[in-house]
Amino acid sequence: MVAGLIAPITMGIYQPAVASTSCSAALDQMRTHRVVAGDSLDSIAIAYRLQPSTLTRFNPGSSLSPGTDLQIPPFNGMVVNVSPGESWQSLAERYSSRADLLFEVNGCAAELPGRIFVPGALTTVASRPQTAALPGYPLSEPAGIASSYGWQPHSTRDELVFNSGIAFAVPNSTEVLAVESGTVAFAGEQAGYGLMVVINHAQGLQTRYVNLSEVTVSAGQSVAEAAVVGRLGRDAPTFLYFEVRTNSAAGWVAQDPGKYLPALELR
Repeated sequence: MVAGLIAPITMGIYQPAVASTSCSAALDQMRTHRVVAGDSLDSIAIAYRLQPSTLTRFNPGSSLSPGTDLQIPPFNGMVVNVSPGESWQSLAERYSSRADLLFEVNGCAAELPGRIFVPGALTTVASRPQTAALPGYPLSEPAGIASSYGWQPHSTRDELVFNSGIAFAVPNSTEVLAVESGTVAFAGEQAGYGLMVVINHAQGLQTRYVNLSEVTVSAGQSVAEAAVVGRLGRDAPTFLYFEVRTNSAAGWVAQDPGKYLPALELR
C-alpha cells in the first residue's frame, strides 16, 4: 500500500487534501481512529489522506493491535512547542512556512499558544538534497501544468491547499509513461485515488501516477524509462496527478517534481 495527499476531482480541478485557513484551529479538529483487524499504517494513512509519517509522529509508540485508538490530525504536519519570545514570523522562518498561514491554521489566536500545529512540516524536516534526476516525462504528449507543487491558493475558496505533486491538464486521450526505469510497487484502484500506479526507482526515489483511466502494468513488474504504465482521457479533458517522493526515516516524503524532472523545463 501507499499513501499520499490526494482527493477526488472537484470544481473542475484535481485537488490534493485541503488545509483550510478559516481560523478553525487544526488541533481542535483532531479525530480518533480505532484500529480493526487488517488495518496497516499505510491503509489508515490512505483512508485519512495523510502520510504514514504523520500518523507515526502523532502516535509515538502506539501499536496497530485491534482496539487501539490513534489520534488523526486534519492534515499532514506536526505539533511543536513554542519557546518564550517566539513570534509567528520566527516560527514561519524556522519551519519554512508563512506567518499568516500559521496564524490562521492555529485559530487566529490573539496570543501565541504554547503549542502550535505546523502544516506540512514533515516534508520540510525530512526533505533532503536532490541526489538524482529522473530523465523522462510522464505523458506521451506535452501538457500544461494546471496545479503546481506546494502551498497554493484555492481556485474558488479563500483558503490554501497543499499540493504534494503537480497536476497536468490533459486535453486528449494520452498514454502515461514511466519517467525512469524501476519496479512497480502498486498498480490498481484505491478509494479516494481512482486508478494509480506507483514505481520505485534507484537511489530511494518513487513516482506516483494518479487519476488514470486504465492501468497497463502490475505490481512487481520491472519497467523501462518511457514504458507505458497507463492511459488517461476516456472522457477528455482530464488530469494526471504526478508525484515524486524520496525514501527516508519519516517514510516516503513528497518532493517538488520540478527539482527531479529536467524535462519539465523543456515543455
